[in-house]
Amino acid sequence: MEVDFANKAQEIIPLSSSLSNLSIDSNSTRKASVRLTISSSYRGRFPPPLKKKSPPKLVSLCVGVLGQYLEDIIEDLSDISSIFPADIKQALAAIARRRKLLTDEVLIALVDNSWEFLDISESSITDTGLAEATKACKNIKAADISRCNKITVMGVSDLMNNCRSLETLRCGGCPTSEYTAYKSINIFKPILKVVEEETWEELDSMEISSTCQSLRWLSWPNIDENSQQRMATDSPRIILNPQPSSPFSIRRVDEIPRAALPNIVLDEISIEDIDPKTWVVKDINSNPRNIASSSSLPSSDISMAEKFRLAFLERDKRLAPKRAKNARQHQRRMERNSFSTNANGKSIAFAMNDQKYFENHWWSSR
Repeated sequence: MEVDFANKAQEIIPLSSSLSNLSIDSNSTRKASVRLTISSSYRGRFPPPLKKKSPPKLVSLCVGVLGQYLEDIIEDLSDISSIFPADIKQALAAIARRRKLLTDEVLIALVDNSWEFLDISESSITDTGLAEATKACKNIKAADISRCNKITVMGVSDLMNNCRSLETLRCGGCPTSEYTAYKSINIFKPILKVVEEETWEELDSMEISSTCQSLRWLSWPNIDENSQQRMATDSPRIILNPQPSSPFSIRRVDEIPRAALPNIVLDEISIEDIDPKTWVVKDINSNPRNIASSSSLPSSDISMAEKFRLAFLERDKRLAPKRAKNARQHQRRMERNSFSTNANGKSIAFAMNDQKYFENHWWSSR
Protein backbone atom coordinates (compact mmCIF):
# COMPACT_ATOMS: atom_id res chain seq x y z
CA MET A 1 0.00 0.00 0.00
CA GLU A 2 2.78 2.42 0.94
CA VAL A 3 4.63 1.61 -2.28
CA ASP A 4 1.55 2.39 -4.42
CA PHE A 5 1.05 5.68 -2.63
CA ALA A 6 4.68 6.65 -3.19
CA ASN A 7 4.38 5.87 -6.90
CA LYS A 8 1.24 8.01 -7.21
CA ALA A 9 2.93 10.87 -5.42
CA GLN A 10 5.81 10.77 -7.87
CA GLU A 11 3.32 10.93 -10.76
CA ILE A 12 1.48 13.91 -9.22
CA ILE A 13 4.62 16.01 -8.67
CA PRO A 14 5.43 16.67 -12.38
CA LEU A 15 1.75 17.34 -13.07
CA SER A 16 1.56 19.94 -10.30
CA SER A 17 4.77 21.60 -11.52
CA SER A 18 3.40 21.89 -15.07
CA LEU A 19 0.14 23.38 -13.75
CA SER A 20 2.08 25.91 -11.75
CA ASN A 21 3.92 27.04 -14.87
CA LEU A 22 0.63 27.47 -16.72
CA SER A 23 -0.57 31.04 -16.27
CA ILE A 24 -4.35 31.30 -16.45
CA ASP A 25 -4.89 35.01 -16.34
CA SER A 26 -8.11 36.48 -17.63
CA ASN A 27 -6.47 39.86 -18.24
CA SER A 28 -3.72 38.38 -20.45
CA THR A 29 -6.30 36.43 -22.46
CA ARG A 30 -8.37 39.58 -22.90
CA LYS A 31 -5.29 41.54 -24.04
CA ALA A 32 -4.41 38.87 -26.60
CA SER A 33 -7.94 38.87 -27.99
CA VAL A 34 -7.99 42.67 -28.20
CA ARG A 35 -4.61 42.65 -29.94
CA LEU A 36 -5.87 40.07 -32.42
CA THR A 37 -9.06 42.06 -33.05
CA ILE A 38 -7.13 45.30 -33.65
CA SER A 39 -4.69 43.68 -36.02
CA SER A 40 -7.48 42.02 -37.97
CA SER A 41 -9.48 45.26 -38.15
CA TYR A 42 -6.56 47.25 -39.54
CA ARG A 43 -5.46 44.54 -41.89
CA GLY A 44 -7.84 45.55 -44.68
CA ARG A 45 -7.24 49.30 -44.36
CA PHE A 46 -3.64 49.36 -45.46
CA PRO A 47 -2.39 48.09 -48.81
CA PRO A 48 -0.21 45.01 -48.81
CA PRO A 49 3.53 45.62 -48.92
CA LEU A 50 4.93 46.15 -52.38
CA LYS A 51 6.77 43.22 -53.85
CA LYS A 52 10.29 43.93 -54.98
CA LYS A 53 10.74 43.60 -58.69
CA SER A 54 13.15 40.85 -59.49
CA PRO A 55 16.19 41.85 -61.55
CA PRO A 56 16.14 40.87 -65.23
CA LYS A 57 17.71 37.63 -66.28
CA LEU A 58 21.07 37.57 -67.97
CA VAL A 59 19.47 36.06 -71.07
CA SER A 60 17.03 38.98 -71.27
CA LEU A 61 19.86 41.48 -71.00
CA CYS A 62 21.76 39.75 -73.80
CA VAL A 63 18.66 39.66 -76.01
CA GLY A 64 18.15 43.36 -75.30
CA VAL A 65 21.66 44.16 -76.49
CA LEU A 66 21.12 42.10 -79.65
CA GLY A 67 17.82 43.85 -80.31
CA GLN A 68 19.34 47.27 -79.74
CA TYR A 69 21.92 46.67 -82.48
CA LEU A 70 19.72 44.47 -84.64
CA GLU A 71 20.21 46.49 -87.83
CA ASP A 72 23.94 45.81 -87.64
CA ILE A 73 23.54 42.03 -87.70
CA ILE A 74 20.63 41.67 -90.13
CA GLU A 75 22.94 40.73 -93.01
CA ASP A 76 24.44 37.85 -91.00
CA LEU A 77 21.24 36.93 -89.15
CA SER A 78 20.57 33.83 -91.25
CA ASP A 79 24.02 32.46 -90.32
CA ILE A 80 23.96 33.14 -86.58
CA SER A 81 20.27 32.48 -85.84
CA SER A 82 20.74 28.72 -86.06
CA ILE A 83 22.46 28.70 -82.66
CA PHE A 84 19.60 30.55 -80.94
CA PRO A 85 16.79 28.71 -79.10
CA ALA A 86 13.22 29.13 -80.32
CA ASP A 87 12.23 31.62 -77.59
CA ILE A 88 15.24 33.84 -78.33
CA LYS A 89 14.32 33.87 -82.02
CA GLN A 90 10.76 34.84 -81.19
CA ALA A 91 11.94 37.65 -78.91
CA LEU A 92 14.21 39.00 -81.66
CA ALA A 93 11.30 38.85 -84.14
CA ALA A 94 9.13 40.82 -81.70
CA ILE A 95 11.84 43.46 -81.26
CA ALA A 96 12.35 43.66 -85.04
CA ARG A 97 8.61 44.21 -85.53
CA ARG A 98 8.57 47.07 -83.03
CA ARG A 99 11.61 48.66 -84.63
CA LYS A 100 10.09 48.40 -88.14
CA LEU A 101 12.85 45.99 -89.18
CA LEU A 102 10.72 42.87 -89.69
CA THR A 103 11.04 41.95 -93.35
CA ASP A 104 10.77 38.70 -95.28
CA GLU A 105 14.48 37.99 -94.88
CA VAL A 106 14.45 38.62 -91.12
CA LEU A 107 11.34 36.50 -90.56
CA ILE A 108 12.61 33.58 -92.62
CA ALA A 109 15.95 33.72 -90.79
CA LEU A 110 14.32 33.64 -87.35
CA VAL A 111 11.33 31.35 -87.87
CA ASP A 112 11.33 28.10 -85.89
CA ASN A 113 9.16 25.01 -86.24
CA SER A 114 8.25 25.08 -82.52
CA TRP A 115 6.51 28.47 -82.64
CA GLU A 116 2.87 28.42 -81.63
CA PHE A 117 2.02 32.03 -82.49
CA LEU A 118 3.07 34.42 -85.23
CA ASP A 119 2.76 38.19 -84.89
CA ILE A 120 3.66 40.16 -88.02
CA SER A 121 1.18 42.99 -87.52
CA GLU A 122 2.10 46.41 -88.91
CA SER A 123 5.15 45.05 -90.70
CA SER A 124 6.43 44.89 -94.27
CA ILE A 125 6.00 41.13 -94.63
CA THR A 126 4.78 40.04 -98.08
CA ASP A 127 2.96 36.96 -99.31
CA THR A 128 6.27 35.29 -100.12
CA GLY A 129 7.69 35.76 -96.64
CA LEU A 130 4.45 34.61 -94.99
CA ALA A 131 4.30 31.49 -97.17
CA GLU A 132 7.92 30.55 -96.42
CA ALA A 133 7.48 31.18 -92.70
CA THR A 134 4.31 29.10 -92.41
CA LYS A 135 5.94 26.23 -94.29
CA ALA A 136 8.68 26.17 -91.65
CA CYS A 137 6.36 26.40 -88.62
CA LYS A 138 3.15 24.48 -89.20
CA ASN A 139 2.17 24.32 -85.53
CA ILE A 140 0.95 27.91 -85.39
CA LYS A 141 -2.20 28.25 -83.28
CA ALA A 142 -2.57 32.05 -83.34
CA ALA A 143 -1.55 34.57 -85.99
CA ASP A 144 -1.82 38.35 -86.27
CA ILE A 145 -1.67 39.77 -89.80
CA SER A 146 -3.49 43.02 -89.05
CA ARG A 147 -2.28 46.31 -90.58
CA CYS A 148 -0.08 44.49 -93.12
CA ASN A 149 -0.27 46.42 -96.39
CA LYS A 150 1.65 43.86 -98.45
CA ILE A 151 -0.33 40.72 -97.60
CA THR A 152 -3.05 39.74 -100.08
CA VAL A 153 -5.56 36.93 -100.37
CA MET A 154 -2.80 34.65 -101.65
CA GLY A 155 -0.86 35.09 -98.40
CA VAL A 156 -3.95 34.37 -96.30
CA SER A 157 -4.59 31.23 -98.35
CA ASP A 158 -1.03 30.01 -97.77
CA LEU A 159 -1.39 30.69 -94.04
CA MET A 160 -4.62 28.71 -93.78
CA ASN A 161 -3.35 25.81 -95.89
CA ASN A 162 0.02 25.46 -94.17
CA CYS A 163 -1.12 25.94 -90.56
CA ARG A 164 -3.87 23.38 -90.05
CA SER A 165 -3.81 23.91 -86.26
CA LEU A 166 -4.62 27.63 -86.51
CA GLU A 167 -7.33 28.54 -84.01
CA THR A 168 -7.09 32.34 -83.71
CA LEU A 169 -6.59 34.87 -86.51
CA ARG A 170 -6.37 38.65 -86.33
CA CYS A 171 -6.86 40.76 -89.43
CA GLY A 172 -7.99 44.22 -90.58
CA GLY A 173 -6.88 47.49 -89.09
CA CYS A 174 -6.02 49.38 -92.30
CA PRO A 175 -7.77 49.80 -95.69
CA THR A 176 -5.55 47.26 -97.46
CA SER A 177 -5.90 44.69 -94.71
CA GLU A 178 -9.65 45.27 -94.51
CA TYR A 179 -9.98 44.59 -98.25
CA THR A 180 -7.83 41.45 -97.92
CA ALA A 181 -9.99 40.17 -95.06
CA TYR A 182 -13.16 40.84 -97.06
CA LYS A 183 -11.81 38.89 -100.02
CA SER A 184 -10.69 36.05 -97.72
CA ILE A 185 -14.08 35.21 -96.23
CA ASN A 186 -14.37 32.11 -98.38
CA ILE A 187 -10.92 31.02 -97.19
CA PHE A 188 -11.82 31.37 -93.51
CA LYS A 189 -14.52 28.73 -93.69
CA PRO A 190 -13.59 25.10 -94.48
CA ILE A 191 -14.44 23.90 -97.97
CA LEU A 192 -15.31 20.22 -98.27
CA LYS A 193 -14.03 18.19 -101.16
CA VAL A 194 -16.08 15.69 -103.12
CA VAL A 195 -14.34 12.33 -102.73
CA GLU A 196 -15.46 8.87 -103.76
CA GLU A 197 -13.97 5.85 -102.03
CA GLU A 198 -15.24 2.36 -101.37
CA THR A 199 -14.66 2.13 -97.61
CA TRP A 200 -14.77 4.48 -94.61
CA GLU A 201 -11.16 3.59 -93.79
CA GLU A 202 -10.00 5.08 -97.07
CA LEU A 203 -12.00 8.23 -96.42
CA ASP A 204 -10.43 8.62 -92.96
CA SER A 205 -6.95 8.64 -94.47
CA MET A 206 -7.81 11.41 -96.94
CA GLU A 207 -8.11 15.15 -96.47
CA ILE A 208 -11.70 16.08 -97.13
CA SER A 209 -11.22 19.84 -96.72
CA SER A 210 -9.02 22.29 -98.57
CA THR A 211 -8.54 24.93 -95.85
CA CYS A 212 -7.97 25.14 -92.11
CA GLN A 213 -10.59 23.25 -90.11
CA SER A 214 -9.55 24.38 -86.63
CA LEU A 215 -10.16 28.15 -86.99
CA ARG A 216 -12.54 29.20 -84.25
CA TRP A 217 -11.70 32.77 -83.19
CA LEU A 218 -11.56 35.61 -85.74
CA SER A 219 -10.62 39.11 -84.57
CA TRP A 220 -11.79 41.59 -87.20
CA PRO A 221 -12.86 44.77 -85.36
CA ASN A 222 -14.11 46.75 -88.39
CA ILE A 223 -16.03 43.98 -90.09
CA ASP A 224 -19.01 45.18 -92.10
CA GLU A 225 -22.53 43.90 -91.53
CA ASN A 226 -22.67 41.98 -94.80
CA SER A 227 -19.49 40.05 -94.04
CA GLN A 228 -20.61 39.45 -90.49
CA GLN A 229 -23.88 37.99 -91.73
CA ARG A 230 -22.05 35.75 -94.21
CA MET A 231 -19.73 34.44 -91.51
CA ALA A 232 -22.61 33.80 -89.12
CA THR A 233 -24.56 31.93 -91.80
CA ASP A 234 -21.80 29.91 -93.45
CA SER A 235 -19.45 29.40 -90.48
CA PRO A 236 -21.34 29.61 -87.17
CA ARG A 237 -18.49 27.78 -85.44
CA ILE A 238 -16.13 30.74 -85.96
CA ILE A 239 -16.68 33.37 -83.25
CA LEU A 240 -16.16 36.95 -84.40
CA ASN A 241 -14.50 39.51 -82.13
CA PRO A 242 -14.82 37.65 -78.80
CA GLN A 243 -15.19 39.90 -75.78
CA PRO A 244 -14.58 39.19 -72.08
CA SER A 245 -18.02 38.17 -70.88
CA SER A 246 -19.73 38.88 -67.60
CA PRO A 247 -19.95 36.27 -64.81
CA PHE A 248 -23.59 35.65 -65.74
CA SER A 249 -22.83 34.87 -69.38
CA ILE A 250 -23.01 31.37 -70.80
CA ARG A 251 -19.46 31.49 -72.21
CA ARG A 252 -16.87 31.95 -69.53
CA VAL A 253 -13.82 34.19 -69.90
CA ASP A 254 -11.41 31.33 -69.40
CA GLU A 255 -12.85 29.59 -72.47
CA ILE A 256 -11.59 32.40 -74.71
CA PRO A 257 -7.87 32.06 -75.47
CA ARG A 258 -5.59 34.95 -74.60
CA ALA A 259 -4.68 35.52 -78.25
CA ALA A 260 -8.33 36.16 -79.12
CA LEU A 261 -8.96 38.82 -76.47
CA PRO A 262 -8.99 42.47 -77.60
CA ASN A 263 -6.19 44.87 -76.67
CA ILE A 264 -3.73 41.99 -76.32
CA VAL A 265 -0.40 42.19 -78.14
CA LEU A 266 0.26 38.69 -79.39
CA ASP A 267 4.04 38.67 -79.05
CA GLU A 268 4.20 40.66 -75.82
CA ILE A 269 4.68 37.48 -73.80
CA SER A 270 8.01 36.81 -75.49
CA ILE A 271 9.57 40.16 -74.45
CA GLU A 272 7.92 40.78 -71.08
CA ASP A 273 11.29 40.56 -69.27
CA ILE A 274 13.17 42.81 -71.75
CA ASP A 275 13.71 46.53 -71.18
CA PRO A 276 11.44 48.57 -73.52
CA LYS A 277 14.36 50.91 -74.24
CA THR A 278 15.68 48.13 -76.45
CA TRP A 279 13.31 49.15 -79.22
CA VAL A 280 12.48 52.70 -78.07
CA VAL A 281 15.99 54.19 -78.23
CA LYS A 282 16.52 53.45 -81.91
CA ASP A 283 13.03 54.55 -82.84
CA ILE A 284 13.72 58.02 -81.41
CA ASN A 285 16.16 58.85 -84.17
CA SER A 286 13.94 57.48 -86.93
CA ASN A 287 10.51 58.79 -86.00
CA PRO A 288 9.74 59.93 -82.46
CA ARG A 289 6.02 60.17 -83.19
CA ASN A 290 5.79 56.41 -83.49
CA ILE A 291 6.87 56.07 -79.86
CA ALA A 292 3.93 57.94 -78.43
CA SER A 293 1.48 55.92 -80.52
CA SER A 294 3.14 52.57 -79.89
CA SER A 295 0.70 50.03 -78.50
CA SER A 296 3.47 47.94 -76.99
CA LEU A 297 4.49 50.70 -74.52
CA PRO A 298 1.51 52.34 -72.78
CA SER A 299 1.86 55.98 -71.77
CA SER A 300 1.39 55.05 -68.12
CA ASP A 301 4.65 53.05 -68.23
CA ILE A 302 6.73 56.03 -69.44
CA SER A 303 8.14 58.30 -66.76
CA MET A 304 7.59 62.05 -66.82
CA ALA A 305 11.26 62.69 -67.60
CA GLU A 306 11.08 60.30 -70.57
CA LYS A 307 7.97 62.08 -71.88
CA PHE A 308 9.74 65.46 -71.72
CA ARG A 309 12.78 63.99 -73.47
CA LEU A 310 10.68 62.52 -76.29
CA ALA A 311 8.77 65.79 -76.68
CA PHE A 312 12.04 67.74 -76.87
CA LEU A 313 13.44 65.37 -79.53
CA GLU A 314 10.26 65.65 -81.59
CA ARG A 315 10.32 69.44 -81.38
CA ASP A 316 14.05 69.48 -82.25
CA LYS A 317 13.46 67.37 -85.34
CA ARG A 318 10.51 69.54 -86.41
CA LEU A 319 12.51 72.77 -86.11
CA ALA A 320 15.69 71.41 -87.73
CA PRO A 321 14.82 72.60 -91.30
CA LYS A 322 13.98 76.09 -90.01
CA ARG A 323 17.28 76.32 -88.13
CA ALA A 324 19.20 75.26 -91.24
CA LYS A 325 17.43 77.93 -93.29
CA ASN A 326 18.22 80.59 -90.69
CA ALA A 327 21.87 79.47 -90.68
CA ARG A 328 22.10 79.88 -94.47
CA GLN A 329 20.51 83.32 -94.31
CA HIS A 330 22.91 84.35 -91.55
CA GLN A 331 25.87 83.13 -93.62
CA ARG A 332 24.79 85.17 -96.66
CA ARG A 333 24.21 88.23 -94.46
CA MET A 334 27.70 87.92 -93.00
CA GLU A 335 29.19 87.69 -96.50
CA ARG A 336 27.39 90.85 -97.60
CA ASN A 337 28.52 92.69 -94.48
CA SER A 338 32.12 91.63 -95.05
CA PHE A 339 32.01 92.98 -98.61
CA SER A 340 30.52 96.28 -97.46
CA THR A 341 32.97 96.88 -94.59
CA ASN A 342 36.23 95.48 -95.96
CA ALA A 343 38.26 97.47 -98.50
CA ASN A 344 39.30 94.36 -100.41
CA GLY A 345 35.72 93.20 -100.48
CA LYS A 346 34.60 96.57 -101.87
CA SER A 347 37.21 96.47 -104.60
CA ILE A 348 36.21 92.93 -105.56
CA ALA A 349 32.55 93.93 -105.67
CA PHE A 350 33.28 97.00 -107.85
CA ALA A 351 35.44 94.92 -110.17
CA MET A 352 32.69 92.36 -110.59
CA ASN A 353 30.16 95.11 -111.37
CA ASP A 354 32.50 96.71 -113.92
CA GLN A 355 33.10 93.37 -115.58
CA LYS A 356 29.37 92.76 -115.88
CA TYR A 357 28.92 96.29 -117.32
CA PHE A 358 31.59 95.80 -119.98
CA GLU A 359 30.24 92.38 -120.93
CA ASN A 360 26.70 93.73 -121.34
CA HIS A 361 27.94 96.77 -123.29
CA TRP A 362 30.04 94.58 -125.61
CA TRP A 363 27.13 92.22 -126.37
CA SER A 364 24.77 95.16 -126.99
CA SER A 365 27.23 96.85 -129.37
CA ARG A 366 27.43 93.70 -131.54
